[in-house]
Amino acid sequence: MLLIRCPYCEEERPELEFRHAGEAHIARPDNMAGISPEDFEAFFFIRENPKGVVFERWRHVHGCARFFNAARHAVSDKFIVTYKAGAPKPQLSREQIAAVQPRGKGTPANEPVHASGKEVTQ
Repeated sequence: MLLIRCPYCEEERPELEFRHAGEAHIARPDNMAGISPEDFEAFFFIRENPKGVVFERWRHVHGCARFFNAARHAVSDKFIVTYKAGAPKPQLSREQIAAVQPRGKGTPANEPVHASGKEVTQ
């Protein structure tokens, strides 16, 4: 089971307690009523879907019920860092990203990883 750290509760909890809420750090247009239909479509519907690190909003629905942001690797599904809503996008080091990248075909997506980047053996 995937564990997600809530930055408000300061605990790692099972993924079943959380809900994905889309891409993080999206700036709303200043004059929403005055934008063209094409710009509205781009703002409201069009999202990036990169293969690699993504910044997302999550909600701890079965806990504190608060929204927060997370950096996650979209291929391995491993979380790099979670942080409170409204905080700026964190700068990630190469070591943090390398620690969550899949090692090869057939590698389990949710193997435990320490913050140091070394695997945990159980």
